[in-house]
Amino acid sequence: MSQDLAMEARNKAGDYFRRGYNCAESVFLAFRDLAAPGLDTGLVKMFTGLGGGLGHAGCICGALNASALSIGLLKGRTSADGDRYSCYNLTSEFHDLFKERFGGTCCRALNRYSFDSKEHIKNCLKITGNTGKLLMEFLMTKDLVKPE
Repeated sequence: MSQDLAMEARNKAGDYFRRGYNCAESVFLAFRDLAAPGLDTGLVKMFTGLGGGLGHAGCICGALNASALSIGLLKGRTSADGDRYSCYNLTSEFHDLFKERFGGTCCRALNRYSFDSKEHIKNCLKITGNTGKLLMEFLMTKDLVKPE
């Protein structure tokens, strides 16, 4: 059952990307649909600037950034005296998992094709969908999301 949820996350993230959302928006929307449906869909606006490695700067992958923010939505703190280290540790662990899976974290290193070229879109689609899956698997192993 848990693998079904992870595959659904992969498919949803990929479908959002195919519909025109960027990598970060797609990962967030898939996360929202499956793990946090009570979140306002308007929050997707916060993820727009992450596409292309922070606004096409080519830095940290937008799908990775969206995953970190999604982890924060589940484990982040709401006051300055709250625990930040549980979220830090989870985010760091996911970062390392992403890096191991994809061979890096920098958008320009993960996808060397020209932005919005056919090859770039195809490669980014794979990364986006697989990041959605990786995130859901990670959240389930940490008991942050429970398969229904």
